Amino acid sequence: MKYYNCLLFLSIYFTSCGQSQKTTSRNSSNNSTLAEISVKEGGKWEGRKYIGGTFKNVEKLKLAKEHTDHSFDIRYEGPGWESNKIGYRLYLDWRNAIDIFGKKTNKIILPQVGQDGFDSYHQMSDWGQDILKAGKGIGIGSIDRFYNKERQHFYVVDSTIASVQNSTNTSTVKINYHGWKTADDIIDLRSELTIEKDQRHTKHSFQSSKKINGICTGIVKQKNTEILKGISKNKKWAYIATYGQQSLIPDKLGMAIFYEMNTVENEVETELDHLLVFKPSTNLVDFYFTAAWEQEVNGINSKEDFKKYLDEKLTLLNTKNKI
Repeated sequence: MKYYNCLLFLSIYFTSCGQSQKTTSRNSSNNSTLAEISVKEGGKWEGRKYIGGTFKNVEKLKLAKEHTDHSFDIRYEGPGWESNKIGYRLYLDWRNAIDIFGKKTNKIILPQVGQDGFDSYHQMSDWGQDILKAGKGIGIGSIDRFYNKERQHFYVVDSTIASVQNSTNTSTVKINYHGWKTADDIIDLRSELTIEKDQRHTKHSFQSSKKINGICTGIVKQKNTEILKGISKNKKWAYIATYGQQSLIPDKLGMAIFYEMNTVENEVETELDHLLVFKPSTNLVDFYFTAAWEQEVNGINSKEDFKKYLDEKLTLLNTKNKI
């Protein structure tokens, strides 16, 4: 809790000092990972839409009070992070869903995504495209709350602060949600998403300021998929996964979540999602999510190979408690 309180204090301090944006000029050409958040400046708000302006990458952002889905003020609608194998993005609004950028190259691609039009990344290009239809679902590996038999979104949040950190082989997105209200509960939640060189998976760590039931993650349901499950030999870690013709192309895509079994209260199947509901806790909780697209460079293109990949990661979790 000391670590959580320290982060909370720093976020409040920087916000009170008026640092809603901190710019960055990081050159990504020599790196194998990247996390970025890109916002418009020089335009103006008209209601809930940002009109005009040009994008600039920043290291830290306090979300504008006007911001919602499709406000056009944040390039591809939120922070993005990638390795040389795959990319992800998070809708930094009430949806809070994580989406997938399938890559046909080992090069860093996020700086060019969404620069030439809001929906351009939904069309196939030389680097690849957005390959997951999250729709009204949870996407993959994002946080929500399952309460009263439905997912509670991030409709009411006092403030949201996002930041990115990059090194040569690792990139991280950090998000602090202050005053997230669902039902009769108000909490602060911090979320940290880290990707490493040569890896498809993201490590997702989160921590709640209060014990509440129903905090969850999951995988959005798609047609033409099979559900795969596995448990480590030491019975500590498990995964839930889907595989099939479930990308937007459509072609083969596998998605999975690795979780510590003692942190999860139950699995829930809804119309839209396969959910993992965590036990109420104020401890830091770690899990991993991953995706494998058949058009990657040397990509996984069969259910058998995807399961082999998952089981190899499960063996690492069994022996090293990390992947």
